[in-house]
Amino acid sequence: MRVVFIRHGLTAGNLEKRYIGSTDEPICEEGAIQLRSVEFPHCDILVCSPMKRCTQTADIVFPSQKFEIEPGFRECDFGDFEGRNYIELTGDPYYQKWIDSGGSLPFPSGEAPEDFKKRCTASFEKLTEAHMDTHSIAFVVHGGTIMSILEKYAVPGRNYYDWYCENGHGYICDWNGSQLHITEKI
Repeated sequence: MRVVFIRHGLTAGNLEKRYIGSTDEPICEEGAIQLRSVEFPHCDILVCSPMKRCTQTADIVFPSQKFEIEPGFRECDFGDFEGRNYIELTGDPYYQKWIDSGGSLPFPSGEAPEDFKKRCTASFEKLTEAHMDTHSIAFVVHGGTIMSILEKYAVPGRNYYDWYCENGHGYICDWNGSQLHITEKI
């Protein structure tokens, strides 16, 4: 099965390097313009995170295609870091501990990274199994969602942060039921 991962279009918070997870922020005009400049492959099934930035991206990229909503693909809840950027968090002792941990500590008043990764990969497994007879499926989701899935299933394996992709971009992969083989970066 061909699997396409697309990170949602740019938002105002992305432009300001803010931690935008549970905030239901829309894409900005710059994000919409950028999305229209990239060609994405047609897919038989389209699945989105429930967040506005993902559903708006799907509407721009695949304007006539209906999509399924998968709540498990929502972005990580950044808790006390939500809506803030690294400049605003400088001097916060927990933020420094989180940075020093390589991003492995739970977000204060938010979600633990391991719980987030498990949620994303469980949703991916559920959907690919449900659509296993389909030729292709696209996921319009968040950067962290893509990184979680690729960290677990991509061959050759890489670290979570090595799978980062810019807004409005992503990966085309072949899924054999247990491994994702990257065929192209969008």
